[in-house]
Amino acid sequence: MAKNKSSYVCQHCGAHFGKWSGQCSDCGEWNSLVEAPNVSMPHHNKNTAKPAANRAAPRSANGSTSTGNYSGTQSAVMPLNAVSMTLDTRLPTGIGEFDRVLGGGLVAGSVVLIGGDPGIGKSTILLQTATNMARADSLAGSALYVTGEESLAQVAMRAKRLDLPADRLRVLAETNVETICAALTQEQPAIAIIDSIQTIYTDAINSAPGGVSQIRESAAILTRYAKQTGTALFLVGHVTKEGTLAGPRVLEHMVDTVLYFEGQSDSRFRMIRAVKNRFGAVNELGIFGMTDMGLKEVANPSAIFLSRYDKPVAGSVVMVSREGTRPLLVEVQALVDDSQGQPRRMALGLDFQRLSMLLAVMHRHGGIHTSGQDVYVNVVGGVKVIETGSDLAVLLACASSIREKPLPSSLAVFGEVGLSGEIRPVPNGQERLKEAMKHGFTHAIIPKSNAPASDSPQFKGIVVHAVERLDDAIERAFEIY
Repeated sequence: MAKNKSSYVCQHCGAHFGKWSGQCSDCGEWNSLVEAPNVSMPHHNKNTAKPAANRAAPRSANGSTSTGNYSGTQSAVMPLNAVSMTLDTRLPTGIGEFDRVLGGGLVAGSVVLIGGDPGIGKSTILLQTATNMARADSLAGSALYVTGEESLAQVAMRAKRLDLPADRLRVLAETNVETICAALTQEQPAIAIIDSIQTIYTDAINSAPGGVSQIRESAAILTRYAKQTGTALFLVGHVTKEGTLAGPRVLEHMVDTVLYFEGQSDSRFRMIRAVKNRFGAVNELGIFGMTDMGLKEVANPSAIFLSRYDKPVAGSVVMVSREGTRPLLVEVQALVDDSQGQPRRMALGLDFQRLSMLLAVMHRHGGIHTSGQDVYVNVVGGVKVIETGSDLAVLLACASSIREKPLPSSLAVFGEVGLSGEIRPVPNGQERLKEAMKHGFTHAIIPKSNAPASDSPQFKGIVVHAVERLDDAIERAFEIY
């Protein structure tokens, strides 16, 4: 005899539960459990054979199950040193900054998930990429754009508005994943774009598109196709109000690369950051300018984050950050003012918890307290700085605002601050110094361990102030003129 058993699935993380509860115990989300369709659960019998539908399908050489007309061959166990190693074939997208974020271009058979706020430019940059690659001589028009949210007429209107060459790009308006895979098998494109994964559904699951089960299974089918055929695949993903990718968390684990759009939709600039990349550097940042002709590369990214003042202003300092494989100059601003009640702390582009810790370190080891004051810190341009090399710049900007004394406009800063007040080194210190010199900075306060040799000819144009303690760094900063 078989018995019916209900299960509940979290719409946020995809976890399964035997009974309903108000909060998911895995991800902590409230009111996210939805009852899944009842399934027939046979009594356990170790002698009972598995149904044919539940038997594991043969797996291809890359570990995915073999289904459909694009099935792979069954893999065999072998020694690791017997595995043949071939160089990844990179497909240029025709957009240099996009290639940088991807790690040098698209890898054949890779799956890239790109997310961002509505209207920030996801469809725009992918349509630009598709038209560029469709006209590439090496691909011979082998690109397919699958739209599930817009009609073909809307896609054509966008291409015309952006003045894109659309004569070789193949397009399809479809939301059924089996039909999409059949079209991909017939067209055999080198690159395919699915816009978006939240609109795709499979006939194997009886639920509405956009649900956890539909997203997970549809993405699995598309990923399996890409791995077994070598087609490079882009998946567009929606984001939640918290800014994370909508759908099950497993979606990010299934793909090879996860890209996020950063910046505000009303800003002129857009940033794409790689938060996961199996074929390149994580946290690589690509910077674009939004124009009436689409997204254009920014030739000198450091220049857009630097404000030019007629004279130095208090609470501002330039930091040399490192995003992925390149250094980047950004301006850090701080405003410290007397509090009218409970002191407030706010950080834009920085970690709020780390700001609170740094202010405590500055009180203990720098002799500057902010216990009765509001502290606001902002990274100019909307860029998010997630590395600890910003610590020293944040504290010097706060000290400048408290003392109402500006720091020199020719000063660049980087360094991590420890809990005991020590200035710790950061990776690629000399590359950061070279970037500062390239933009005309003549003074730099850096960790002592990052200081170049005193007789190094390549750093003759900049005065390096190597410091070991926070109090020494603050003193040196206000002595430079």
